[in-house]
Amino acid sequence: MDITDFVSARRETLLIADYNTYRTQLSRQILSTRKRLGRATPKREKFAAKAVTAEDVGSSHEFVHLLLLTAERAWAHAMHIKTSHTEDASGKGITGATRRHVISRLAKSAKTARNLLDLLREQNVSKASSRDVLEGRAYAASLGGAEEFEKESGGAQQAGEKRWHECLKQYSEARVIYAALHENEKKEVFRDILANTVDPTIRYAAYQAHLSRTIAIPTVAKRFFPKDDAQLVKAVETLDPYALKDKPIPKTEEEQQASPQAVPNSVTWRGRKANIVDASIGQALASVTAAEARLRSYLSSNPSAANRDKAAAYDEVLVASQDAADATKRAIDELEKERVDEGDARMQDLRVTSLSVNYDLVSWRVGRNRVLVGAEDDGMAFEPQVQKKPKRLRKDGTEYPDKEEGRGHKFSRLRERIVLYDASIQSVESVKELRGAMRDQTFVDELEAKTNYFRALKCLNISYSHSLLSNHLNALALLKRAQDLLSTPSLPAKSSSGQDDAPPTLDLPPSAAQKLQQHITSFLARTHALVELHSLESASANTASKTAAHAAPLVQNLNSYPASGTQVDLTNLVTYPPKLEPVPVKPLFLDVAWNYIDYPGRKAKPAEAQKPAVNGVQQTQAEPQKKKGWFGFGR
Repeated sequence: MDITDFVSARRETLLIADYNTYRTQLSRQILSTRKRLGRATPKREKFAAKAVTAEDVGSSHEFVHLLLLTAERAWAHAMHIKTSHTEDASGKGITGATRRHVISRLAKSAKTARNLLDLLREQNVSKASSRDVLEGRAYAASLGGAEEFEKESGGAQQAGEKRWHECLKQYSEARVIYAALHENEKKEVFRDILANTVDPTIRYAAYQAHLSRTIAIPTVAKRFFPKDDAQLVKAVETLDPYALKDKPIPKTEEEQQASPQAVPNSVTWRGRKANIVDASIGQALASVTAAEARLRSYLSSNPSAANRDKAAAYDEVLVASQDAADATKRAIDELEKERVDEGDARMQDLRVTSLSVNYDLVSWRVGRNRVLVGAEDDGMAFEPQVQKKPKRLRKDGTEYPDKEEGRGHKFSRLRERIVLYDASIQSVESVKELRGAMRDQTFVDELEAKTNYFRALKCLNISYSHSLLSNHLNALALLKRAQDLLSTPSLPAKSSSGQDDAPPTLDLPPSAAQKLQQHITSFLARTHALVELHSLESASANTASKTAAHAAPLVQNLNSYPASGTQVDLTNLVTYPPKLEPVPVKPLFLDVAWNYIDYPGRKAKPAEAQKPAVNGVQQTQAEPQKKKGWFGFGR
């Protein structure tokens, strides 16, 4: 029938709405359920109440939902009245008829839940399982406890030694049943009910009943659980054999890793021992120890797992550590409300415990970031990844060749690393804000050394990105900054974990800083050499450009071949605009005397014979007209 899941699914409306909206929604659901079951009163007819029987429940689970919705509506009505008067600025609170109205609505809700429980107990007729009966009893006990809580908080009951005991009995019954169901089925819905509703109420009621604060909530629940009900005890122990008694202490190391149940009584922080004054803190620290053992077992058994899978294994430890930090803060707030002096032993122990659990929480966060980056070297090296090839073959039947990792993918990986380094740096810096941390100068120096370690890694990875862009001068400056950061006081000589197989945390060995410093020094020398080469190349290029500005045009140097390593300057082909300048040509030699002087070896021209005269007139040949001027050009 899933009673708990049904109620929790309906109460999710409260995450985005108030109790009045929730009540209105339940009224619509009740009306639609009655119509489906044929229990709705027709129009113009007098209302006649029809009781739900065990046969009805056995025939359809809708009748169970109808009773649950009715109980929830009455509870939502009471909570709406209570919250509306809580927000009243008059400061009078809920008194008189208003409180009686709230109690009556809670009483109706608890009565409806008990009616449903009575129907479920007739298992032969209602066809309900033992688990359904337990869930119905836990739901009825929680509503009954809410009724008793409202009565006691309003002063309706007589004051005395047994005041609040009835409220503790109801909620203890609900707590033990829900804890057994969670232990058996591991559903988050049971855990949420315990953490958000049942446990805080038991803690407040135990405080009002003048119970010691060092008593854990599970212990209070076991003390006030109705053990005289043999049937209930048997049903609970069927789900969890250790629901009403303490688990035995494991003797072997494997058993301790599987189920460490020892609740610590004290916390040791940098040589100082502080007693745990609140039992909830001890329970939370025991959960941290159990989660740490499971994490260590997972990392040792899966050394080749992906970094994301290893980081996901840290989630359980982080949740448990956060619970311990929250429990410590609640205990400190309660003492501050009571105006306990800071010099009180309880407050001093809580301050030391708070510093210890918060440092452990930050340590686990940084360890998770280190695993995501690469816990082997904390992201010191940056090697290209092998690109995945398609499983299918090419058209010619051959495999696709290996491709080099793209530059964009490299930048993406470096960007992720920078984000993780920033998160680690902020986490370490947050430890300094804890009360009492700045008084220990040695501790502050250790935090500063660890911060510089992650800052140096950040500068190193940023220099990788500049090297990919050939900005070697920027990379050189970043590497010099990283080298200066590591020149400060180094990490502490001893790690707090003290184990070689311990999961990565904020505890850094001194060898890590030394290894990083050696890597940065070698990479700095290489980058420095590249910068010098680029400087020489740029200087030679500038010199060549200055010389080329005064060089002759290319048309005048066609007979000279450019030297190796130099390029032809195509911007200086000819002189433009042209200038008036002499042009070299072949010289002219004029030997005028050649025509008049008989040189040795030169033969004389024979005289031309005269032509005979015709008709007594001697014919003379007309001589051609001679050209005037040099080279036959006339003037």
